[in-house]
Amino acid sequence: MAVDLKVPQIGESVSSVFIAGWLKQPGDAVKAGEGVVEVDSDKASMEVPSPVDGVLTEQLVEEGDEVEITVVLGRIEEGAAASPSKPAKGEPSKGEPEASEPEPPGSGGVKAGPAARREAHDKGVALADVKGTGRGGRVTSDDVRGAGSAPAAKPSLPKSDPSEQAAREERVKMTPMRRTIARRLLEAKQTTAMLTTFNEADMSGIMGLRKTHQDRFVDKYGVKLGFMSFFVKATVEALKAFPAVNAEIDGNEIVYKNYYNVGVAVSTPKGLVVPIVRDADTLSFAETEIAINELALRARDGKLMPDDFAGGTFTISNGGVFGSLMSTPILNLPQVGILGMHTIQRRPVAIGDKVEVRPMMYLALSYDHRIIDGREAVSFLVRIKELVENPERILLEI
Repeated sequence: MAVDLKVPQIGESVSSVFIAGWLKQPGDAVKAGEGVVEVDSDKASMEVPSPVDGVLTEQLVEEGDEVEITVVLGRIEEGAAASPSKPAKGEPSKGEPEASEPEPPGSGGVKAGPAARREAHDKGVALADVKGTGRGGRVTSDDVRGAGSAPAAKPSLPKSDPSEQAAREERVKMTPMRRTIARRLLEAKQTTAMLTTFNEADMSGIMGLRKTHQDRFVDKYGVKLGFMSFFVKATVEALKAFPAVNAEIDGNEIVYKNYYNVGVAVSTPKGLVVPIVRDADTLSFAETEIAINELALRARDGKLMPDDFAGGTFTISNGGVFGSLMSTPILNLPQVGILGMHTIQRRPVAIGDKVEVRPMMYLALSYDHRIIDGREAVSFLVRIKELVENPERILLEI
C-alpha cells in the first residue's frame, strides 16, 4: 500500500517549507522514523521521518522547491523491500522500460536527483563539470541550469562587460529561515532604540579553573567545561539584579519575567539559530554545559524543533569562536538585551601599578533604550564582568 510522505505540523505560524535535500532516493528502503527528506522552515531545519517501513517509490518535489505544509512530498510502499540488485542511479531496473532521462555523458558517480539529471541531459551538460550546492555537494536542477546558461569563457572581452558579469552571477532563492533572519534583524533595527555598551573581562580566573578541573569534569559528565556555561550562569545572576534587562515591551506595558530562558546563538550552515537553555537559573554548571552541548549538536544536525526556540528572555552570542574582536550584536525580538562575547586575546593591561599580559575578552551589551537606561545597561555589563573575573562568585551566587 502506498503511503503519502508529508511534513509534520511544526507550528501554527508555519505554512510552507523549503526542500533542503532528499536523504533517500527512489528504490531505497526506509524504516519508520528514519529521515527521508530534509526541510527548512522559518523556525528550524528538520528531517521528515518515514511513517512506515517500506521503500521510497516517488519523489514529488525537488531540492529548492518551496511547498505548502499540506503538499505530499513523496510516496512510500509500505512493507516493500528494496531489491538486492537495485540498479545504480540513472539505470533502469530489469523488466522496466528504459529511463526517460538517460544519464548524460560525464555524470558517473555524481550526486544528483532525477530532475537534475534530466535537466543535464536536455542541455547537454556534463554533471561532473557542475558544482553542486545541495546537501553533501548534491547537484540540483538550478546548478545545472546555471552551468548550462553560462557562455563559454571569452578572455578577450573586457571584464567590465555587463553581459559577461551577469553570466558569472548566480541567483539562489532565499530559504524561509534566511528570509526570517533578514526580516527579524531589520525589524529590530527599525522598531527599537538599540544602543550598545562595551566592557572587557580578564579571563584568567575561568581559564585557570577549567585547566584545573577539566579532566575530572569530562570523566564525570562526558562533556567539556566550556566558557559559555560560565556566561550563562553569570547572565542569570545579572538579570536577577537588573530585571528590566529580562523584560519586554508589550504595547504600553512592560512585562517583567521572573524566569530565565537564555538563548545561545549557534551558527549552522543554513544560518544563525538561537535555541533556548530553559530555566537556566535552576540548572547546575554541569546541567548547563550538557544542555548547551546538546542544543549545539542538534542545531548543526538540523534536529531542533520549534519548541526549542520558544520563550527566550535574553540571548548570548559568541562571535569570538570565529575570531571576532568586537561587534555590536542585534537584538533578538521581543527581547530587550543581548550579550556579545568575543575572541580571547592576550594583551598588556594594568594590574595595580604593574603591566601584565592577560587573556582579555571584549564584552558588548546591546539593549533597547526605551526600557533600559544607560546606567542599568552599564551596571549590568559590569556585573557580568565581575562574575566572569571571579568565577567562584558564580558558584556561590554572590
